[in-house]
Order: sequence, then structure tokens, then C-alpha cells
Amino acid sequence: MDDIEVPKYFLCPISLQITKDPVTATTGITYDRESIEQWLLTYKNTSCPVTQQPLPPESDLTPNHTLRRLIQSWCTENASLGVDRIPTPKPSLDKSHFFKLIKQLQQPGSNIKALQKLDFLAAKNERNRKFMVETGVPKALLSFIVNCFEEISNQGLAEALRVLVFIRIPLAEAKIFLQEYNDQIIKSLIWVLGCEFKPQVMVKSHAVLALKTMIQAASSGFLERLEPPFFEMITGVLKQTTTVSQQGMNAALHALLIACPWGRNRLMMVESGAVSALIELELGIPEKRTTELILGILFHLCCCADGRAEFLSHKGGLAVVTKRIMKVSPTADDRAVFILSLISKFVATNPVLEEMVEVGTVTKLCMLLQVDSTAPYLKSKAMGILRSHTDEWRKFPCIDKTFHKVY
Repeated sequence: MDDIEVPKYFLCPISLQITKDPVTATTGITYDRESIEQWLLTYKNTSCPVTQQPLPPESDLTPNHTLRRLIQSWCTENASLGVDRIPTPKPSLDKSHFFKLIKQLQQPGSNIKALQKLDFLAAKNERNRKFMVETGVPKALLSFIVNCFEEISNQGLAEALRVLVFIRIPLAEAKIFLQEYNDQIIKSLIWVLGCEFKPQVMVKSHAVLALKTMIQAASSGFLERLEPPFFEMITGVLKQTTTVSQQGMNAALHALLIACPWGRNRLMMVESGAVSALIELELGIPEKRTTELILGILFHLCCCADGRAEFLSHKGGLAVVTKRIMKVSPTADDRAVFILSLISKFVATNPVLEEMVEVGTVTKLCMLLQVDSTAPYLKSKAMGILRSHTDEWRKFPCIDKTFHKVY
């Protein structure tokens, strides 16, 4: 095959491979269907790769039957040289096919088969996923999950959640669903997290991802009414790190962070053991985004007295927050310094100030002041912490010389 010269017009301009399903765009250029659909729908490009002319995602792609027959004929003629024949592509599915599957999904006798078909089609290509969103498949799947919760049945849940992750629930549709079903979908997804599945990691990760999307779409009034089981189950996910993927873990953290601005929610998080769970998770040295989320939540929880008390009761709290300064990202630096500022302002007892010296907090803040790239507001915040306890910290013989240089 490597020694055969393939006619240039048989090659897709994007993949540079033999075109299997040639389609012609409105700009007159022919591409392989899979490549041009990926270009338009997955990567959200709006111009023709060859001509650079405008090419909206909704543009018609006309099958080029003449080129397909030429390619198939050429493949047949060169079969003895190792060229595989290109099969005739099946007709593309239209929206009516997905409307039928939605109806089947609503019928007890055919819903599992409909889910399996949706699962297969969602994994196949972006075009199918686009049609699913446009025909209301996300809403149908969310309704299916609520029904499973109400009937205490987990049959089909794995497929429903996998398809939801594939097609990504549009926020606008999630908002409408929350208005219609109130908190039933949140309760349903929390229930899923408490069920046993095989494979467990995949299903629970998908459930957390769906939960995060619903929380993102929720109104402030809805978020104010979240109940303890929500926080208890999410905290449970943080404690059982082997039950979800890294993506699922970040989704759980993101959901908590969205709920943080309300004092009632912060108290429920603290009562669920979130502070300790977050510190333990951070002690495992997670990836950058995970650390940013953890520190973001800890900052909010340290805004309340109970949260600060839980933070200081953990032997690794001050140490791990201090260690992350100048090690992760500017975002992490921001949250870490603000956490330390809250501790310094509200609970600066002698034992706490001594611990801040022992774990290197004072030294780290001094170092932060000397870094040119540190944002002015953050330097001001760090300086405020140091100035507020200068007299106490000067008494420690082990204090870094840098501290004295600052003053």
C-alpha cells in the first residue's frame, strides 16, 4: 500500500487520507464527512479549511456519489496490492430517527433498547450528538433518571448517564428542566451516587458530571434550598477518591464551589466533614485545577467560624495551604493567602501563630513579597498578615532572616 500512488483528489484535505464518505461543502470543496463534521461541530470552526470562506456548522454537506464510485473502483482495481475496498456509506440519520428513539425511551417495554441505540449513536459522531440535543434527548434522559429514582430501579442508568456526558446537557435546557421538576433531578443524581454499579467509577463519575451541570444551571433561589444529603453525598465522593475519575472529582468540587456563597450551605458543608475531606484530598498532591478548586472551597468555608475551627483542628491544614503558595498557580496563591488572612484575622491565638512559624507560613509570605510577578493586591494582603503579628513572630528565634529584611 505504501508504494501505491493515490490520486490526490481521492484524499480528504483535512485528514489527508483516502476519502471514505465524500461530501461537498457549499464552498465547492469535497471532504470526508467525518473530518468536515468534526471540523465544524467539534472544533467549532466557521470557515472552509481550504478556501477560508464562511462555512457555518449548519451548512449543507452534499454526498459526492461520483467521487465515491471512482474511489471504490480504484480500490477494487488495486485490491491485489493491499488496498482495502471502501464500503458504501450508510445513509445519514435525520432528526426523525431520534424523535422515534425518544418515544421508545418513554415506553417500559422498549426503553432499554432505545438507550442502547442512543449510547451507540452518541459515541459514533458529533453530528448524532448535535441532533440529540436539538431533538430533546437530554430532557428525555433526565426524565428517565428521575423515573428510575422514583421506582428504585437502576436498570439503564449507566447508559443514560453515559449518553448525557457524551452529548453534554445544554445549560438552557438544564434550567428549564429544573423549573419543571424542581429538585427531583438533584435528589435522583444523589441517589445514583449511593447505588452500587459495575463499573462503579464510570457510572458515578458520569452522575457527578451531570450533577455539576444541573448545579451550574440552578438559580440562586434553588441553590439556597439545597439540603444536607446533597453535601453529605458530595463529601462522601471526596473521601472515597477511588469511586470516581479525576474528571468526576473535579466536577464534585466544582458543584461545591458553586454552592459556597450561601452561608447556610457553608455550614452544611462543614457539618458534612467537607473541610477535613478537602485537606486530605489536597495532601495527596492533586493536579493544578483540583488544587485551585479545593483552595477556593476552603476559602469560603474559612469565612465562617465553624469552618475555621475545623480547618485548624486538622494537623495538615495550615501546612498544606502554606506549601501550595508559589507552587501551583496565581489562582492558588490568591486563595491560599486569603485563607491565611482569615485565620490571621479571626483565630490568631498563640498556638496558631506558633504553628504558622513552624510550617513556614511566615517565611512563605515574606518570599511572596519579594517575587516581582506577585499581584500588588496579593502583596498587600500578605503584608497585612505579617504586620498584624509582627511583635509575636519576632520573638521566635527560628524565624527566617527574610522576615526581618521585610521590615
